[in-house]
Amino acid sequence: MADYLVTVESGWIIKDVETLDDAIGIAISEAGKRLNPSAKFVEIEIGQLTCPFCEQELNNALLVGNLALVGLILEMKVFKAESEEHAGRIAKSVIGRALRDIPLKIVEVEEIKA
Repeated sequence: MADYLVTVESGWIIKDVETLDDAIGIAISEAGKRLNPSAKFVEIEIGQLTCPFCEQELNNALLVGNLALVGLILEMKVFKAESEEHAGRIAKSVIGRALRDIPLKIVEVEEIKA
């Protein structure tokens, strides 16, 4: 049995927002409220994309007509899982229970070396 760091990606929709910075702040705040207290150990960050032309890091958020889609990255440590697949299922289950009706995708599962 090993310990793993599981990274999960989620899309968060924010309605009636004026700026991209506001949308990002609201998405992180709403996700944090839903994760607290049952899964307060989950780290929340804004997702990053690499521009295919200039290769700079860009925020994973889009604002069109006061409607925003914000990509969030959620990280969780899973202890004593049988395999990487098992750790991913555990993380997706724990996070999914707190963030009902929010689609989740496992991005990376990395073994934590002691």
